[in-house]
Amino acid sequence: MALAVLPATAQQIATQTTLNVGTHELGGRTQATATVAVTAADGEPASGVVNIVDGDHQLAQVTLNGEGQATSVVNLAAGDHALRAVYVGDSAHQSSASVTSNVTGTSGAPNFAVSVSAVPPYSLPLTLTAGASGTVAVTITPQDNAALTAPMFVTLSCSGLPSLASCTFTPATVQILSTTPASCPSGSPAASCPPVSAMLIQTKATAASNTPGPARPGHADHIAWAILLPGMLGLGGVAWGARRRAWLRRLSLLALVGLVTTLGTTACNPLYYYYNHGPGSPPATPTGTFNVTVTAQSSDGVTAITNSTTMVLTVQ
Repeated sequence: MALAVLPATAQQIATQTTLNVGTHELGGRTQATATVAVTAADGEPASGVVNIVDGDHQLAQVTLNGEGQATSVVNLAAGDHALRAVYVGDSAHQSSASVTSNVTGTSGAPNFAVSVSAVPPYSLPLTLTAGASGTVAVTITPQDNAALTAPMFVTLSCSGLPSLASCTFTPATVQILSTTPASCPSGSPAASCPPVSAMLIQTKATAASNTPGPARPGHADHIAWAILLPGMLGLGGVAWGARRRAWLRRLSLLALVGLVTTLGTTACNPLYYYYNHGPGSPPATPTGTFNVTVTAQSSDGVTAITNSTTMVLTVQ
């Protein structure tokens, strides 16, 4: 698989990428924690996206934080692995890659690896405008599946999406068999023809709303009364006050002020705004860059197997 990096220009600053890998055993399987740091030639931390790769196979994709660092946890199949961190660069920085870290994975039971790749015309990192959608292929690669005594069903999910964005998998559950599926070329191992699911990421755009509010019976009459009633009460209060003591005049004036205030604030009422201006515009998916985690989970009824990978989504 070709790794996408940004072409260097004379204006970009050179960078250096370092990778530290630590491994530990978890449930009879090897898990690697990859810590990446990218520094520009001027000593400042770089920004952007880093791919964690094993040979030419991408294991995960993460964004650098404000200090030019990132951490990714990946699961390793049994055997030898050559891990690298590849910084793809940005408008201000050139791409760079770390030296290779050689690690060995062990496994004593059937397992699987999960990875993502772009589906044309899209590419990774995935960039969408609010309201648009994009599709990514999620591949489940069997490991030591010959030891299976029954099919392994793997359910897919995602997390880390911004608000008002969603992911849908087709299919949502894939199946791993102990032998090569009939759909694979004859004689090929099952791992060379792994099950694939299409993950659709959908965002939401702001839709301008000029829809007027619902018609309200007697609306014009209410406006007329809002104008005439304070005047009528005011005249009545003057006439009444002329015949009564001063404290009654003050009481009438206070009641008149309260009534006018109540009627005058009607326009600030949410229901009034709704009737006269209609519903507001619905919100959109917020812009920004997000680390999206794709998780695959299976269980034999006793032990759950969970593997995941990450990708970067940018909403413009």
